[in-house]
Amino acid sequence: MRYPAFIKENQTIGFVAPSFGCAAEPYYTAFQNALRKWEAMGYHTHLGPNCYADRGIGISNVPRLCAEELVEWYCSPENDAVISCGGGELMCEVVPYMDFARMKNSKPKWYMGYSDNTNFTFLSAILMDTAAIYGPCASSFGMEPWHSSIQTAWDLLCGKTDTVSGYDLWEKESLKDEEHPLAAYNVTEPVIIRRFPDEDVVMEGRLIGGCMDILQMYPGTPYDKVKEFNEKYKEDGIIWFLEACDLNIMSIRRALWQCKQAGWFEHLRGFLIGRPLCMGQEMFGIDQYRAVTDVLSGYNVPVIMDLDIGHLPPMMPIICGSTAKITVKGNSIVIQYTYK
Repeated sequence: MRYPAFIKENQTIGFVAPSFGCAAEPYYTAFQNALRKWEAMGYHTHLGPNCYADRGIGISNVPRLCAEELVEWYCSPENDAVISCGGGELMCEVVPYMDFARMKNSKPKWYMGYSDNTNFTFLSAILMDTAAIYGPCASSFGMEPWHSSIQTAWDLLCGKTDTVSGYDLWEKESLKDEEHPLAAYNVTEPVIIRRFPDEDVVMEGRLIGGCMDILQMYPGTPYDKVKEFNEKYKEDGIIWFLEACDLNIMSIRRALWQCKQAGWFEHLRGFLIGRPLCMGQEMFGIDQYRAVTDVLSGYNVPVIMDLDIGHLPPMMPIICGSTAKITVKGNSIVIQYTYK
């Protein structure tokens, strides 16, 4: 696994929009504020041509131009890391235009984003053997003040920490809107970690995963190299981190079934599952927990749920492709990255 160099002061952060850009509020103002904050901290910023674009369908521009921007900014010596402007809907249509061979042969650099950005953070590890960060997009760094999870994501990108942990409270209702673009996370709900089986856990392995809305599309495609990845790193053991955005509980169950039938869940050490946006939903007597555990129980590995991963913030930044030691004790989780 290739690990990029961490960002140093006075280096340059590149920004791309392979999914949505920051053309509309509240993202435009939040992104502008984030840029000011980074520049005040002593960093340079380099914006791709699509950061403020709004010409695509579910993404910032037409797929070919989104791909060109990402590849150029990733390979450019002008940028020392790349952060995505935002999530979106159809970054999958960008993937066929991306030159993964060129990026793999270039100097590795950190890429950070989540949700629709799974289309790159996941494939970076699978196709390029290069770690990427499943973490906040650029506009989140414009909030005032930074939530501690935003600081942790930045510290991870700068190499100031190799450890992330869960939080005490999560956000059920956001205060961020067009009139309040810089609103910080409105954390009001206590975090309660669910463990199956219900016992403390210490596990080590290689992390892979992302948003299930995206992952479920890849089995059987030309980009499905998961079995090869699992075989290459079978001695490390595989830990899947997964979360859902638009999927309801039956869709989550179907997505896991699809990945299971594709043979993705091999050489397992465990699963880390984030809070889904459909949290609390029930259908046909199935809740969000059974939607997962009914499919995964046969693997006899720990399944840790309702974690700070994904669309209900705050979120722990997860390094896709990295090895890690994960300790779950009581209602706390600590992830220490080992970069092997």
